Amino acid sequence: MRKKLSWLAVILWMCLIFYLSHQPAAVSSELSTGIAELIEKTVEKVVPNADFIMENFHHQVRKNAHFFIYLVLGLLIMNSLKLSGIGKNKGMGATLLICVLYAMTDEVHQLFVVGRGAQLKDVFIDSTGAIVGIVIYSAIGRLTHSAVHKIR
Repeated sequence: MRKKLSWLAVILWMCLIFYLSHQPAAVSSELSTGIAELIEKTVEKVVPNADFIMENFHHQVRKNAHFFIYLVLGLLIMNSLKLSGIGKNKGMGATLLICVLYAMTDEVHQLFVVGRGAQLKDVFIDSTGAIVGIVIYSAIGRLTHSAVHKIR
């Protein structure tokens, strides 16, 4: 049951990525602008004298969203492959391959969305996020495995 649920989480996360990529440019920009403004207001409360250049920050929010969405996808796929009995090294390679291919198809998909386009730079950012997710998952696995052996 855990294996099926883990793959369901992967599919749902991929659906979320597809949904976000399918938004026309104006809608997508509005969403990221809202998030950027929320972060800006929060930072202004914590650091009142901070200088923000909103346009640059908006761009950073959009690019970081790519990174973190694929970081989570990398974590989810690594977990699903592990629960499916795929070894660590094969799992890492398969996860990276799946994430890169999905990032590429996501960019092609955006060619057909109003106001959107494909950017190779976004595939690189997505892939980097996936790699960090893979590394985090592997590090947590090593730490928990080490902790279990120390207890025994």
